[in-house]
Amino acid sequence: MKKNTEKTNVMRILDQKKIPYTSYCYIDTGVISGIDVASVLNQDPNQVFKTLVTEGSLANHFVFLVPVCRELDLKKAAKAVGEKSIRMVKAKDLLPLTGYIHGGCSPIGMKKPFQTVIDRSAASFDTIIFSGGKIGYQVETSLDRLKAVLTFRLEDVTAVS
Repeated sequence: MKKNTEKTNVMRILDQKKIPYTSYCYIDTGVISGIDVASVLNQDPNQVFKTLVTEGSLANHFVFLVPVCRELDLKKAAKAVGEKSIRMVKAKDLLPLTGYIHGGCSPIGMKKPFQTVIDRSAASFDTIIFSGGKIGYQVETSLDRLKAVLTFRLEDVTAVS
Protein backbone atom coordinates (compact mmCIF):
# COMPACT_ATOMS: atom_id res chain seq x y z
CA MET A 1 0.00 0.00 0.00
CA LYS A 2 1.40 3.38 -0.95
CA LYS A 3 0.92 6.82 0.52
CA ASN A 4 -2.08 8.45 -1.08
CA THR A 5 -1.08 11.60 -2.96
CA GLU A 6 -4.05 11.81 -5.33
CA LYS A 7 -7.29 13.44 -4.21
CA THR A 8 -10.61 11.98 -5.33
CA ASN A 9 -13.83 14.01 -5.56
CA VAL A 10 -14.91 12.45 -2.27
CA MET A 11 -11.75 13.72 -0.59
CA ARG A 12 -12.21 17.18 -2.10
CA ILE A 13 -15.79 17.31 -0.76
CA LEU A 14 -14.60 16.27 2.70
CA ASP A 15 -11.81 18.87 2.54
CA GLN A 16 -14.25 21.57 1.41
CA LYS A 17 -16.52 20.84 4.39
CA LYS A 18 -13.44 20.68 6.69
CA ILE A 19 -14.30 17.13 7.72
CA PRO A 20 -11.34 15.20 9.14
CA TYR A 21 -10.73 11.85 7.47
CA THR A 22 -8.00 9.34 6.77
CA SER A 23 -7.43 8.24 3.19
CA TYR A 24 -6.06 4.93 1.97
CA CYS A 25 -4.69 3.99 -1.41
CA TYR A 26 -4.31 0.37 -2.48
CA ILE A 27 -4.24 0.72 -6.30
CA ASP A 28 -0.99 -1.22 -6.70
CA THR A 29 -2.23 -4.26 -4.79
CA GLY A 30 -4.57 -5.69 -7.42
CA VAL A 31 -7.23 -6.53 -4.83
CA ILE A 32 -10.87 -6.29 -5.83
CA SER A 33 -13.11 -7.83 -3.17
CA GLY A 34 -14.06 -5.89 -0.07
CA ILE A 35 -12.64 -8.60 2.17
CA ASP A 36 -9.30 -8.31 0.36
CA VAL A 37 -9.40 -4.51 0.66
CA ALA A 38 -9.90 -4.82 4.43
CA SER A 39 -7.00 -7.27 4.53
CA VAL A 40 -4.51 -5.07 2.63
CA LEU A 41 -5.55 -2.09 4.75
CA ASN A 42 -5.03 -4.27 7.85
CA GLN A 43 -8.55 -3.35 9.03
CA ASP A 44 -11.47 -5.23 10.56
CA PRO A 45 -13.78 -6.29 7.67
CA ASN A 46 -16.73 -5.38 9.91
CA GLN A 47 -15.48 -1.76 9.90
CA VAL A 48 -14.93 -1.55 6.12
CA PHE A 49 -18.18 -0.85 4.27
CA LYS A 50 -19.25 -1.38 0.67
CA THR A 51 -21.66 0.95 -1.09
CA LEU A 52 -24.59 -0.76 -2.78
CA VAL A 53 -27.13 0.98 -5.00
CA THR A 54 -30.60 -0.47 -5.36
CA GLU A 55 -33.80 0.25 -7.21
CA GLY A 56 -37.35 0.00 -5.95
CA SER A 57 -40.68 0.62 -7.59
CA LEU A 58 -41.18 3.68 -9.78
CA ALA A 59 -37.41 3.79 -10.36
CA ASN A 60 -36.74 5.03 -6.82
CA HIS A 61 -33.10 4.48 -5.95
CA PHE A 62 -31.58 3.77 -2.56
CA VAL A 63 -28.02 3.52 -1.26
CA PHE A 64 -26.93 1.04 1.40
CA LEU A 65 -23.61 0.75 3.20
CA VAL A 66 -22.91 -2.68 4.64
CA PRO A 67 -19.76 -4.31 6.01
CA VAL A 68 -17.70 -5.99 3.29
CA CYS A 69 -17.96 -9.30 5.14
CA ARG A 70 -21.77 -9.26 5.13
CA GLU A 71 -24.50 -9.28 2.50
CA LEU A 72 -27.40 -6.89 2.05
CA ASP A 73 -30.69 -8.53 3.03
CA LEU A 74 -33.00 -7.25 0.28
CA LYS A 75 -36.14 -7.84 2.36
CA LYS A 76 -34.79 -5.93 5.37
CA ALA A 77 -33.47 -3.22 3.05
CA ALA A 78 -36.83 -2.84 1.27
CA LYS A 79 -38.61 -2.56 4.61
CA ALA A 80 -36.07 0.06 5.79
CA VAL A 81 -36.90 2.32 2.83
CA GLY A 82 -40.65 1.61 2.72
CA GLU A 83 -40.65 -0.49 -0.45
CA LYS A 84 -42.28 -3.87 -1.07
CA SER A 85 -39.13 -5.06 -2.81
CA ILE A 86 -35.85 -3.73 -4.16
CA ARG A 87 -33.19 -5.08 -6.47
CA MET A 88 -29.56 -4.25 -7.11
CA VAL A 89 -28.85 -1.71 -9.84
CA LYS A 90 -27.03 -3.28 -12.79
CA ALA A 91 -23.33 -2.38 -12.99
CA LYS A 92 -23.83 -0.80 -16.44
CA ASP A 93 -26.45 1.57 -15.00
CA LEU A 94 -24.31 2.68 -12.05
CA LEU A 95 -22.17 5.31 -13.82
CA PRO A 96 -25.03 7.24 -15.48
CA LEU A 97 -27.05 7.10 -12.26
CA THR A 98 -24.41 7.92 -9.64
CA GLY A 99 -21.31 9.13 -11.48
CA TYR A 100 -19.36 6.19 -10.07
CA ILE A 101 -18.32 2.82 -11.48
CA HIS A 102 -18.70 -0.58 -9.86
CA GLY A 103 -15.92 -1.02 -7.30
CA GLY A 104 -15.47 2.72 -6.82
CA CYS A 105 -18.93 3.81 -5.73
CA SER A 106 -19.05 6.13 -2.72
CA PRO A 107 -22.10 7.45 -0.88
CA ILE A 108 -20.51 10.91 -0.98
CA GLY A 109 -20.66 12.97 -4.17
CA MET A 110 -23.21 11.04 -6.20
CA LYS A 111 -24.84 12.91 -9.10
CA LYS A 112 -27.91 13.42 -6.93
CA PRO A 113 -28.75 12.54 -3.35
CA PHE A 114 -30.46 9.22 -2.70
CA GLN A 115 -32.03 7.92 0.47
CA THR A 116 -29.11 6.30 2.27
CA VAL A 117 -29.11 3.62 4.95
CA ILE A 118 -25.99 2.45 6.77
CA ASP A 119 -26.09 -0.90 8.52
CA ARG A 120 -26.62 -0.44 12.23
CA SER A 121 -23.38 -2.30 12.99
CA ALA A 122 -21.49 0.89 11.99
CA ALA A 123 -22.52 2.44 15.31
CA SER A 124 -20.23 0.03 17.16
CA PHE A 125 -17.13 1.67 15.63
CA ASP A 126 -15.59 5.09 16.25
CA THR A 127 -15.02 5.36 12.49
CA ILE A 128 -15.99 3.47 9.34
CA ILE A 129 -14.05 3.01 6.11
CA PHE A 130 -15.73 3.20 2.70
CA SER A 131 -14.98 3.93 -0.94
CA GLY A 132 -13.15 7.14 -1.71
CA GLY A 133 -15.01 7.33 -5.02
CA LYS A 134 -12.43 5.61 -7.18
CA ILE A 135 -11.19 2.04 -7.38
CA GLY A 136 -8.15 1.74 -5.13
CA TYR A 137 -9.13 4.51 -2.70
CA GLN A 138 -10.90 4.40 0.66
CA VAL A 139 -11.68 7.04 3.26
CA GLU A 140 -12.25 6.70 6.99
CA THR A 141 -14.32 9.03 9.15
CA SER A 142 -16.84 8.94 11.97
CA LEU A 143 -20.59 8.70 11.49
CA ASP A 144 -20.99 12.07 13.23
CA ARG A 145 -18.61 13.71 10.76
CA LEU A 146 -20.25 11.91 7.84
CA LYS A 147 -23.57 13.58 8.76
CA ALA A 148 -22.10 16.90 7.58
CA VAL A 149 -22.05 15.67 3.96
CA LEU A 150 -24.54 12.82 3.85
CA THR A 151 -28.08 12.36 5.10
CA PHE A 152 -28.47 8.79 6.32
CA ARG A 153 -29.98 6.65 9.00
CA LEU A 154 -28.88 3.44 10.67
CA GLU A 155 -30.92 0.26 10.22
CA ASP A 156 -30.35 -3.49 10.43
CA VAL A 157 -30.08 -4.36 6.72
CA THR A 158 -27.63 -7.25 6.58
CA ALA A 159 -28.37 -10.94 6.22
CA VAL A 160 -27.84 -13.16 9.21
CA SER A 161 -24.85 -15.39 8.57
